Amino acid sequence: MTGFAVIRDTTPASAIPKGAVVAMGNFDGVHLGHRAVIAACKEMARIRRAPAFAVTFEPHPRSFFSPNTPQFRLTDEAGKLRLLAGTGLDGAVILTFDAARAATTAHDFIRQELIERLGVQGIAIGYDFHFGKGRGGSPSMLVGEAPALGIEVDVQPHIDFGDHPVSSSAIRAALTAGHIAAATEMLGGPWFITGEVIHGEKRGRELGYPTANFRLHQTCGLKHGIYAVRVGRAGKHFDGVANFGRRPTFDNGAPLLEVFLFDFKADLYGEKLDVAFIAHIRDEEKFESAEALVRQMDDDSARARAALAADHGAFPVLGKVG
Repeated sequence: MTGFAVIRDTTPASAIPKGAVVAMGNFDGVHLGHRAVIAACKEMARIRRAPAFAVTFEPHPRSFFSPNTPQFRLTDEAGKLRLLAGTGLDGAVILTFDAARAATTAHDFIRQELIERLGVQGIAIGYDFHFGKGRGGSPSMLVGEAPALGIEVDVQPHIDFGDHPVSSSAIRAALTAGHIAAATEMLGGPWFITGEVIHGEKRGRELGYPTANFRLHQTCGLKHGIYAVRVGRAGKHFDGVANFGRRPTFDNGAPLLEVFLFDFKADLYGEKLDVAFIAHIRDEEKFESAEALVRQMDDDSARARAALAADHGAFPVLGKVG
């Protein structure tokens, strides 16, 4: 098996590698807690000379159970798969979370999906991960059933950041507060988005700061403000400064991410780029004139350059999927 394989509900049985060891979880953000589970999975797979896969769910179960409640996801499906591929796993099993899966008991899920369909030899799981109807499946349940199932189960304890465990919820809260350093530490690398460059109002060009513009998902909870960013394009990284917000000096419109790349000239319209957030520079604010805004942008750029120079080229480790 070569490359990072993706197995879905529609994948025929003949194409599913049997006997894998799996790391199971939602893996939103693929943070340090998730990476501990993945490391345990890979070590178990190494000892058993078996492939190592992640087992995860799409859409996120929270979106299924609360469809009308906005869900700020750290990574969409494509981003999550690229991060999982970057950990060195052999692939991922994407299970569609729908009404039928929500109604499947933990016992049936283990036997039907993990044992019969995937033929797993071992499972790594986090201390707080639950699954199955009514969240009836737990780490202790898996440990208890492991001997009868003939599999090995590894339960990873929590990893703490300050006085609380690392979690996707804690990272979302950090990003919502503009605490980029805390989010980066819990993730094990910078938080990033992937988006297509769209046409904007061209105001940045008139001000001497032409920007690549991105429309982020409407549920994105990142705090509005100015950020030092690093952009990935065709395997290369470019430093820049970005504004995420409503542009109160001009139109107070829909939230937009506007990225100015330092020492860069190229037409980026229509390209898909990765934008990693390295540091929070300041909150978004309204200026009395375009001239005052430009003076502030000059200062923002200097501060962003300094922050980027100090972080030694940090960028998410993203693997190739498929």
